[in-house]
Amino acid sequence: MKEVTHEEQEREAWRAGVVTRMHISARNGATQLCIFEQWIAPDAGAPAHHHPVEEVLTVIAGEAELWIADERIVLAGGHSLIVPAHAQHGFRNCGSTPLHMRGILASPVFEAIIEGELMRRWEAEDQPTPT
Repeated sequence: MKEVTHEEQEREAWRAGVVTRMHISARNGATQLCIFEQWIAPDAGAPAHHHPVEEVLTVIAGEAELWIADERIVLAGGHSLIVPAHAQHGFRNCGSTPLHMRGILASPVFEAIIEGELMRRWEAEDQPTPT
């Protein structure tokens, strides 16, 4: 059994106006998913991107404009959006207060493709280096 204390996980400045705390990932022993929280300043967010796996985005507090392809929706606290694997999506804080969100990916490593570039984060620290 492995206990993870969320407050002990570091917050990282992901991009301008976005701070992320990864709670569960390959880094602390997960094998099937990662769970993270984000705090997003007004007008900040995530640019269009996609993941090779399904993602669930949940608004905890604030208001988020989210999109998948050309469809847009505004969600408030207590609402989630299921994003299919490989679906181009993004979000922004469309409110005037900080946006607090939780993300869950069906992978222990965070992988996103943004403008054709692969971003990979929170891998297990003891993974062997490919040769």
